[in-house]
Amino acid sequence: MTWSLRFLGVGNSQSAVTLGSASAVIERAGRPELMIDCGQEALTAFQAHYASLPDALFITHVHMDHVAGLERLFFATYFDPERRGKVRLYVPVGVLPHLQSRLADYPGVVAEGDANWWDAFHLVPVTRGFWHRGQWYDVFPVRHHLPDTAFALRLPGSLVWTGDTRPIPEMLAKFAGTGEVVAHDCALHGNPSHSGVDDLEREYPRELLSRCVLYHYASQADGQTLRARGHRVAEAGDVLALAEPTSTVSP
Repeated sequence: MTWSLRFLGVGNSQSAVTLGSASAVIERAGRPELMIDCGQEALTAFQAHYASLPDALFITHVHMDHVAGLERLFFATYFDPERRGKVRLYVPVGVLPHLQSRLADYPGVVAEGDANWWDAFHLVPVTRGFWHRGQWYDVFPVRHHLPDTAFALRLPGSLVWTGDTRPIPEMLAKFAGTGEVVAHDCALHGNPSHSGVDDLEREYPRELLSRCVLYHYASQADGQTLRARGHRVAEAGDVLALAEPTSTVSP
């Protein structure tokens, strides 16, 4: 089976409409295995490409450019008897209270009443990782706003998706130490919640930088500038070939 990563969007919150909400899909043999995050534009891009809705998602954190599409997915799923309660949401336990308060706890989730937001989904709370369709995925914390509010995803031996983060050299030394492609948050200029290109060039060894594919930037012009500095930069619709995962056994 061939594995790949399809970028649905690569923009930050301000550029999500033009560059797409930062999100991707892990594919196996061209079919969607797992969607990562679900901003409004990301869900639209998923439907446009696959002509369907996702049936499994991992949520990195709850800023709206990463979860706003879940409201639309709720209605599409809740009112479909064949899908209700079957769409898997893998949510880190640190993220779960924020997702609950931001989306699930709104009163009167449907006009007809007698419904909970979670009725539409199959919630799987996760800590260090989870099984999905016979494959183990690692989950680990990143640096984005407050501690334990944002998490990365690793497909061992194949891929690390950092989500929104500052540089995390100590985490990538552990979780990207076997040749994984690293899809990394990066803009021209960093801030207290996001990486800038100077941050990555200062914090990461050259070998790791050579495996990084940058996303979550502000404009096409910024993407071109990142490329001019010698970095690989993703665009919406790009598909990366991934190595076969090295293990299906949880550590």
